[in-house]
Amino acid sequence: MNKDILAITERIIARSKNTRRAYLDKIEQAKSETVHRASLSCGNLAHGFAACGKEDKQTLRGINHSDIAIVSAYNDMLSAHQPYETYPPIIKVAIKETGGVAQFAGGVPAMCDGVTQGQPGMDLSLMSRDVIAMSTAVALSHNMFDGALMLGICDKIVPGLLIASMTFGHLPTVFIPAGPMPSGIPNKEKARVRQQFAKGEIGKDKLLEAESASYHSAGTCTFFGTANSNQLVVEVMGLHLPGASFVAPNTELREELTKAASRQVTRLTQQNGNYMPIGKMIDERSVVNAIVALLATGGSTNLTMHIIAFARAAGIIINFQDFHDLSEVVPLITRIYPNGHADINHFQQAGGMALLFKELLGNGLLHEDVETICGKGLSRYTQQPVLENGELKWVDGPEVSGDDQVIASVANPFKVDGGLKVLEGNLGVSVLKTSAMREGSFVIEAPAVVFEDQHDLEAAFKAGELEKDFIAVVRFQGPKARGMPELHKLTPPLGVLQDKGFKVALVTDGRMSGASGKVPAAIHLCPEALDGGLIAKIRDGDMLRIDGETGELTLKVSDEELAQRDNAVFNVNGHHQGMGREIFGFMRRNLSSADTGACSLFDEDEVNVRGGVA
Repeated sequence: MNKDILAITERIIARSKNTRRAYLDKIEQAKSETVHRASLSCGNLAHGFAACGKEDKQTLRGINHSDIAIVSAYNDMLSAHQPYETYPPIIKVAIKETGGVAQFAGGVPAMCDGVTQGQPGMDLSLMSRDVIAMSTAVALSHNMFDGALMLGICDKIVPGLLIASMTFGHLPTVFIPAGPMPSGIPNKEKARVRQQFAKGEIGKDKLLEAESASYHSAGTCTFFGTANSNQLVVEVMGLHLPGASFVAPNTELREELTKAASRQVTRLTQQNGNYMPIGKMIDERSVVNAIVALLATGGSTNLTMHIIAFARAAGIIINFQDFHDLSEVVPLITRIYPNGHADINHFQQAGGMALLFKELLGNGLLHEDVETICGKGLSRYTQQPVLENGELKWVDGPEVSGDDQVIASVANPFKVDGGLKVLEGNLGVSVLKTSAMREGSFVIEAPAVVFEDQHDLEAAFKAGELEKDFIAVVRFQGPKARGMPELHKLTPPLGVLQDKGFKVALVTDGRMSGASGKVPAAIHLCPEALDGGLIAKIRDGDMLRIDGETGELTLKVSDEELAQRDNAVFNVNGHHQGMGREIFGFMRRNLSSADTGACSLFDEDEVNVRGGVA
């Protein structure tokens, strides 16, 4: 095992000592020696199975067989979640064959960042994660259930389901994916068309034609954004069946994996004698594994916040420095768009998760001796699922990459580090994704051009006002100001300027898309402008330095000059009204900083999140 990863893991264990102990005590008190519904009164139980068929009612009257909750993010507007429409009947039959019952416990909202990019609804995106966690808690609050199946894929859905799953950590829990859509037009071509549109060379009809050829059917979007990063992280934590993450929807193999996952959760229940609740299964080593895999593949920067948040729900305290230090020792061994031209289907064809596990485990970069839904040890995950004569089996995965331009080796990586830097300086702390950046773009020192809305930058670009070296400062985008919307609409214009030879970069207290990376972007800046962060004092023309090599983020203005300046005032200007934003004020005001997960669900008076002191 890599000694640096071991040391970082031990540091996290020590930091989390008090919070983790309190968490494990909590889930120990919540477990039941028999089925959970045994604690319900006759009236409670009658309500709980009133709509069941006669056979299921008879099963639920007894105390020998499990009742499994299905929590689903199905809706048919999201391509990734549309396949879940058919899952509940399949799950119910599979679990009935084990002698148990499955009940659809609840649905959770699932919004699409791809639909809301640059729109008012994007201001709700991050907060929807906490709503999903609370919705899942409501679904599981009836105390009918002995285990849970989580059906979710995309950006905030899986993190929300994970927060809730850790909160109900006494329940065995399995996550069931649905798989990616088939590959559409090449990602390089899609990016080219977007930049053509940004330059005014083509109209909306051509842009829509290209976008529709990329996002064209049921399944997850194929680039390596937050959705596919979620799937990778969940599998590396042992919450998927081996090799399940990137099997295409609406295939026989996909359906058999769904049935197998349904049966697997019943094997982990108290009634089966092999009790393994998710809160005990996932520990500090599991979370470190998740971060290592994210870094090794150049995954979404959004997971920096999400991992911090769901780990916190399990009493494990993670911070930005952990990501930075792990990135220093974990090499980048995949090239998936935006870190390359391949998509997630090409990754699967090159060897997929089985090969990734083999490389990381074989080089001591993952903790192997962790619990998973398949038992102890990650070595099982170097296998991949296949159908032989209609029967689901697992076989050894490939020994070498089928395409070394998509999956490299630890011995010969694409980059010697994981491509994520934590920047610090007088502006605060932020995250910089370097895995997709061009050589020579890691350091930039240039005058600031200040914006308080991404659409103002687009307008300045179209007016020809940005044909120069500059660092765009887009402030008042943080959790408390606007709910931390993604600013992915900035990628095409800034990319165009970069291609023209200008040195451009971004500093923001907001987020970029999980598919960002080409343009240097110091994101998730803490403290945010609305919390008195120094970003609120930046003026046009101030010199800024972003150094992706030394980790420096500096506003080069004297302390004396800054002391004379007032903070800019946030102009709400309708940002808290319309598209439902007016009813999220209570949550927005209570969101923590990005480096503590940008979460509204944890009581800061109860636990010091940064220090882990109870």
